Amino acid sequence: MPIKHAAIKALRKSKKNAVTNKRAKESLKDLYKKTLKAIEAGDEKAKELVKQTLKATDKMFGRKIMKKNTVARKKSRLMAKFNKKFIAKQKIALSLSGLFFLN
Repeated sequence: MPIKHAAIKALRKSKKNAVTNKRAKESLKDLYKKTLKAIEAGDEKAKELVKQTLKATDKMFGRKIMKKNTVARKKSRLMAKFNKKFIAKQKIALSLSGLFFLN
């Protein structure tokens, strides 16, 4: 146990921040899972969920809950999955309409 008053206060603050950070990470994790399910289902609300997830992920870095490279990796993987599912759909639709030619 800390002896000095400042150390006691720092420990109290550290515990409080740990709870807050854990709650924030869990909410991001839930949002991430929800977004992945929407992407896999090909749901139209996936685009909006991706926006929300990217914004929440950036906030994690801004609040120093996650490191920069962790945030970048999560965003990159999410966008790769989104683009794989939805951009491919758009290319097929455009190629069928004759506006886009696949090489």
